[in-house]
Amino acid sequence: MTSSSLWQPFTVGRLELPHRLALAPLTRSRANTDGTPSELAATYYSQRASLGLLISEGTQPSDDGQGYSNTPGIYTPQHVEGWRKVTDAVHDKGGHLFIQLMHVGRISHPDNTPHHRQPVAPSAISAEQDMFTAEGPKRTPAPRELGTEEIQGVVDEFRHAAASAIAAGADGVEIHGANGYLLHQFLSPNANQRTDEFGGSIENRARFVIDVARAVADEIGADRTGIRISPAFPLGGLDEGDTGAVRAQYRYLVGELAKLDLAYLHVHHLGDDELLRSFRDVWPNALLVVRYGRERERIADDIHAGLADIAPLGRFAIANPDVVERLRTDAPFNDLDADTLYTGGSRGYTDYPTLTHA
Repeated sequence: MTSSSLWQPFTVGRLELPHRLALAPLTRSRANTDGTPSELAATYYSQRASLGLLISEGTQPSDDGQGYSNTPGIYTPQHVEGWRKVTDAVHDKGGHLFIQLMHVGRISHPDNTPHHRQPVAPSAISAEQDMFTAEGPKRTPAPRELGTEEIQGVVDEFRHAAASAIAAGADGVEIHGANGYLLHQFLSPNANQRTDEFGGSIENRARFVIDVARAVADEIGADRTGIRISPAFPLGGLDEGDTGAVRAQYRYLVGELAKLDLAYLHVHHLGDDELLRSFRDVWPNALLVVRYGRERERIADDIHAGLADIAPLGRFAIANPDVVERLRTDAPFNDLDADTLYTGGSRGYTDYPTLTHA
């Protein structure tokens, strides 16, 4: 049986949550070609409403922010209308939805964006990653370095997207500062070789992330703003240096973000528990932790150890819309069909059985 610590209520920002589980953000590539969530999205998220706090798939704040095909946006009136159907469906089932704002930066290909332009990034350094397109896998091209004067425009894109999310009925937003995407690229020395105030020192590399967080919090309220980080994750071709360099960068970043009084910090954790403990010591509000490769039996470990307040679930929640009930009753899990993660349609998306329909 799972630890009793999972079943204690907890407050995150304005939300009173019934337990310590949540839905982790998971790209599913089911949006319409214009970035509007498909009709199936409302079903998918509402099926998982018992998780309490649902963090949506990565959602681009602009045309430049899109990297993959069929990912949703949250910057046009059509996007707002589409997300409103999702938030209404989740609220009708008693859940809460934060929309994750994800600008991919250099992890993109012109074939996948509405304007087909060169990706943007802190520096003109290719990620050298394979990107799936309608014509098959293609290498990510070298991005265009953002000019110093352009960066405020990108910050404003996040501000506008956050306001659009609230207009769509979302309970808040999560800023994606992890997993090799734009904010993470600014933090990483091998992707950020700028010589202006956004590059070079630890403080300068963190500046863009802090500016985005402050702008979003000012726009919609700090208690409706979360942020995700993934220290030392070698995703998207990033190399953040040795353990000492990573700790110095993220201790500074988290200390500065803590001053903004955001609703939560979400850590995609690779395993440096000393660093995680240092976050716990300075972060004033909710701490969400996804431990990479975590098994079912270990879901509550970080909560029990005082290292986390909330344990978001990823693949377990994809295959088990009623994962909360399965954990409460120690029922078996459905197996994940990995072949359908990004294929479109209902198969592997909204057709996983619940205990009552198994």
